[in-house]
Amino acid sequence: MCGFTGFTNHIDNSNAVLQEMLNRIKHRGPDAEGTYIDEDIALGHRRLSIIDVSDAGTQPLYSADGNLALLFNGEIYNYKTIRQALIEKGYQFATQTDSEVLIYGYQEYGTALLQKLRGMFSFVIWNKKEKTLFGARDFFGIKPLYYAQMGETFLFGSEIKSFLPHPHFKKVLNTAALENYLTFQYSPCTETFFKGVYKLPPAHYFIYKDGKLDIQQYWEIEFHADEKPSLDDWVNQISDTFHNSVEAHKIADVEVGSFLSSGVDSSYVAAIADVDKTFTVGFGKEERYNEIGWAKGFSEAIGKKNYSKVIEPEEYWAHLPMIQYHMDEPLADPAAVALYFVCNLASQSLKVVLSGEGADEIFGGYNVYSDPGSTSYEKLPRSLRRGIMHIAESLPAHRGVNFFVRKGKDLEERFIGNAYMFTPKDRKALLKIHTNAPDPMAITKPYYDQVKDQDDVTKMQYLDLHLWMAGDILLKADKMSMANSLELRVPFLDKEVMALAQRIPTRYRVVHKPSESGGTPYITKYAMRLAAKKDTPPQTAKTAAKKKLGFPVPIRVWLKEDTYYNMVKNTFEGNAAQQFFHTEKLVQLLDDHRAGKADNSRKIWTVYMFLVWYHVYFESDVIPTKPNVSCF
Repeated sequence: MCGFTGFTNHIDNSNAVLQEMLNRIKHRGPDAEGTYIDEDIALGHRRLSIIDVSDAGTQPLYSADGNLALLFNGEIYNYKTIRQALIEKGYQFATQTDSEVLIYGYQEYGTALLQKLRGMFSFVIWNKKEKTLFGARDFFGIKPLYYAQMGETFLFGSEIKSFLPHPHFKKVLNTAALENYLTFQYSPCTETFFKGVYKLPPAHYFIYKDGKLDIQQYWEIEFHADEKPSLDDWVNQISDTFHNSVEAHKIADVEVGSFLSSGVDSSYVAAIADVDKTFTVGFGKEERYNEIGWAKGFSEAIGKKNYSKVIEPEEYWAHLPMIQYHMDEPLADPAAVALYFVCNLASQSLKVVLSGEGADEIFGGYNVYSDPGSTSYEKLPRSLRRGIMHIAESLPAHRGVNFFVRKGKDLEERFIGNAYMFTPKDRKALLKIHTNAPDPMAITKPYYDQVKDQDDVTKMQYLDLHLWMAGDILLKADKMSMANSLELRVPFLDKEVMALAQRIPTRYRVVHKPSESGGTPYITKYAMRLAAKKDTPPQTAKTAAKKKLGFPVPIRVWLKEDTYYNMVKNTFEGNAAQQFFHTEKLVQLLDDHRAGKADNSRKIWTVYMFLVWYHVYFESDVIPTKPNVSCF
């Protein structure tokens, strides 16, 4: 697990510039550093030693003839199998690393190597003779890969911040990304908040040669329900496949631990991983904000030691500038900060942790997935529902009115993912500037088109797998773990697990069960929950049925307190806010929230996180560091 950066086109002070670029990502790899520079390219690498911790694993790593040079971030869990196949073909390995498999695998198979890999990765391979750069990102986008063409210079790396010291880099805000972000709470497009800087999409590779960039997709998720197996068969297959994935994800020459909340995903991982340590954070004493009690009880039941921390409001808020710096782009998910703290806690004991990200997207776990087909109203003719919707839209917003508005819309109109902050109309009214940002439906349409013949639940999952998961869930997982020099592994996000999950019928993913009282309770990721129940001790079985909380953060409460209300208000009235927003509308959102007229907490947080990020990258010359607040 590491970080890398580099650039083409020789400059006079390549060595000094590359060193400065590497310094920006030292947190990704504090154990070792390596560079390669010639007249065509500069390659830099920071290493966090996990497999073959000797100096033999230092990168760039070269082929035996010296022609290929590799920079690699990630883990290849099936590297031993690929390695053996290459040895049988006559290749000789100089190290025990998984990295070297990529060099000779690419030499033998070319881009077809990517289909053979099982793991999380982003890497580039420079071919000195052909002057060609090959780069690839893993199937789900667990590890990031950014690139930018600045004049004749092509920049690439694990984090955007590594580009900033390069003399050819032009730091310009992409205002279209800001408008998109106000709706999604993250940056959903390939172009980032920095104009001209792009992220390589998951499951894609690029070839850069003679100043031209060619990008291709090499893998795709394909939902196709198999109606033959029974529910019990699916449960057993999930159990077998997930056990195999967890075992593969434990491969390391250092200790591996596990994150643990009260939810089924992390509990399932911890129960079968057989690690010695679990890690949990929470807020205050209320159970809805603090899962430590659940986690300690679960850890005790499975015979493991739980390490926990209660995050105080002061330290949460004090860390925001540093966290937005590490994120590279603004992210309005409050759970990102909590994730930073649990990563920090774990990093004091070990280098590798397992986590439960991806289970909801793959197996159908989000509560919103229960919405399609949840009421008999949806059986009414579409034209009638649309007519009622238009009437309801003219009425004041209310829970009952909102129901008719929502149910009158097609899924493609109402669902852009798990977060929908500002509507296109509301964000334009809030912004003082004009941008060329596309409508949210223009962003989601290509994904909906790929699954137009699927049911609504599957459409929602497919969209989340491609946008929400990569743009929010995995962004914060990578950046918050690497900010603490910690490797975070996600065994649910395994291509073998996905190959199974995409065949499970929708009725085994989300189940509606009418209750005796006449309601329609539902169970999400139903088959997976049964597998988790099967594989966990009897005294922990209630965890498998527990309603999903995510990472509960009391932002809503804090914004009503004087300290944090005033902190946000000052920012909303500051110079940056006045540059981009109608600040009186920002303050109105804040005041209405404080007065209890509406819960505007997530909208407020979305704008506030952008302004914190903007100050760090565009107004301040100082790189944020860990604040002087007692944390541990």
